[in-house]
Amino acid sequence: MSLNQYRPRANVRGDVSVLLCALGLSLIGLLVISSASVVVSYEQFGTNNVFLAKQAVAFIIGSVGLIGASLIDYRTWKQWATPLLVIAILAVLAVHLPFGISIGGARRWIEIGPFLFQPSELLKISFIIFTAAWLDKKGSQITNFREGVIPFGILMFVMIFLIIIQKDLGTTLVITVIGAIMLFVSGARTRHLVVGCAIGIVLFYGFIRTESFRYDRFMSFLNPNMDIQGAGYQINQARLAIGSGNVWGLGFGQSRQKYLYLPQVQTDAIFAIMVEELGFVRVILVLLIFLYMSVKGFIIARRAPDRFGKLIACGIASWIIFQLFVNISGIMGLIPLTGIPIPFISYGGSSLVVLLSGAGILYNISRQSKALL
Repeated sequence: MSLNQYRPRANVRGDVSVLLCALGLSLIGLLVISSASVVVSYEQFGTNNVFLAKQAVAFIIGSVGLIGASLIDYRTWKQWATPLLVIAILAVLAVHLPFGISIGGARRWIEIGPFLFQPSELLKISFIIFTAAWLDKKGSQITNFREGVIPFGILMFVMIFLIIIQKDLGTTLVITVIGAIMLFVSGARTRHLVVGCAIGIVLFYGFIRTESFRYDRFMSFLNPNMDIQGAGYQINQARLAIGSGNVWGLGFGQSRQKYLYLPQVQTDAIFAIMVEELGFVRVILVLLIFLYMSVKGFIIARRAPDRFGKLIACGIASWIIFQLFVNISGIMGLIPLTGIPIPFISYGGSSLVVLLSGAGILYNISRQSKALL
């Protein structure tokens, strides 16, 4: 077998727009965090820019990861798929050791000096890589219920269980949808997917009922005015912020809801602050960047030179657009709140580093693909 198939084609430069979108969205995120987090930063640390400084450090590290991932042949990740997933699983389990950190009743972080590392973010990309390698190896067997669907269901159950014990509904939902999309792209039968979705809905509802705070959030979604000062507080304050933004917004830095009225302004609720300050027109432009990047990701998947690259590209593109959808839909009251951040925009160093590295992998796939549009 010739080694030439593993070398990037000299006449294909790759889709640089994927990298530009990732870097551009990250810079927009830094700008929004610089405004959204000033009050809560001062309240917690006595200075305005702690969250901005930490996110800037994550951006630098993530940019290095982006460059590195863009230069590494994406097929190299296949041989590292299992070790990477094992490392991610061990890191997720490590949050329950003494050095794990609990915030807001959820134990999801590991303290590393002045920074917090969230292993579930590493689990997302390692899950995508492992699933792509596994589905690629299975090939046509994925249409067989016993040989393909059941083993995949066991894998999904393990992933979901790991995240459930962290009380992370948002990540559970994202990984489930990513897995379903990758399974569909790999050629699974429709009836198997329908059965899997039905089981997923039942498990999702059971997950909501196992914790009172999740059930309260679900009920506040059905009736936001039921408990305005309790479970429905965040969604009602978010609606006030979004409604105040109108077409052009109150102006950058002029948010009123960030003055400790709206919880989690730098993470889960940052979209509400964006709309309040920038207005619908400017925010729609930002959302179009997300849409453009995701469409490019699916184009790269369609033109990938092999099944493994196709599945990774589909997984990363699905991850970005679906996580965006879940956050915005939750904060606008279209679905129950899940506590999941906006990719590239929300504060969260672990998320930013992993997402930028994922963009680098997408770019490397595009370098070795057929001529892009």
